[in-house]
Amino acid sequence: MQKTPVTILTGYLGAGKTTLLNRILTEPHGRRFAVIVNEYGEVGIDGGLVVGADEEIFETNNGCVCCTVRGDLIRIVSGLLRRPRPFDGILVETTGLADPGPAVQTFFVDEEIASRTTLDAVVTVVDARQLAEAFATGHEAREQIAFADVVLVNKTDLVDEDGLAAVEREVRRINPFAALHRSVRADVDLSAVLDRRAFSLERILAEDPGFLDPGHHHDHGDGISSLSLTSDRPAAPERFEAWVRSLAAEKGRDLLRYKGLLALPDGAESMVVQGVHMVVETARMPRRAGERADSRFVLIGRDLDRHALREGFDACLA
Repeated sequence: MQKTPVTILTGYLGAGKTTLLNRILTEPHGRRFAVIVNEYGEVGIDGGLVVGADEEIFETNNGCVCCTVRGDLIRIVSGLLRRPRPFDGILVETTGLADPGPAVQTFFVDEEIASRTTLDAVVTVVDARQLAEAFATGHEAREQIAFADVVLVNKTDLVDEDGLAAVEREVRRINPFAALHRSVRADVDLSAVLDRRAFSLERILAEDPGFLDPGHHHDHGDGISSLSLTSDRPAAPERFEAWVRSLAAEKGRDLLRYKGLLALPDGAESMVVQGVHMVVETARMPRRAGERADSRFVLIGRDLDRHALREGFDACLA
């Protein structure tokens, strides 16, 4: 059975999420989308701003995403999947005050939804002019960038080249492996945000291994940092899987995103791992010709204990 792809659109207040959503819906792609808009407050507004012909809009109010959105998403998505005429995709726009983690986890933890949908990508829209202000206001803007598979630096016409370079450096400091695109009024080729297969373990194996290269570790004043753990030795698969699952169980609230590609001792297979908070997936896959025979694991999270993580990773090496 073909699974329905899901794209999560996130970004701080006013960054241009709804503009991007409208752009997706009005392009002549011939696809039929369901749109789920998570609102902050009792009265829905964003749904009224979304235009589209052959789409359906569903709103989840009281946008405290940490408390309510997972239950709302399970209810709404389950209803969509029971409809006789399937959708070509589902677009979820989160409130600008949201940590996208619970929305991401929804598509892994609910058995029915996980069996019938595939999370395609988390797309974060960044306001190039207001990013510093968003950072100063709270932690949400940084966490939205940390979760992203694609970052759209929007409103680039309002910032000079030096300012754009500074914004992109900040994005890269938080998230070293997201694809980065510039836009004005979210005018971006839809191939940049749709059909990314960013959560596919096979895609992680096939993508440019540079996203896991060493050197990507940075600290931030609010405790969010990224850490790259590497070794030229293979990993012992049972030890590594036990360690990463224990790590997710004990520290998952502070682990925003993590990915890994690890050589295995037999030389014929690699282990691929990805996780969001407490949800972790691993798989063994045949090594491709020319694939590097090393082990790489990248984490983005809050208050990462670098020494303990390095010790734990090293203990899993064969």
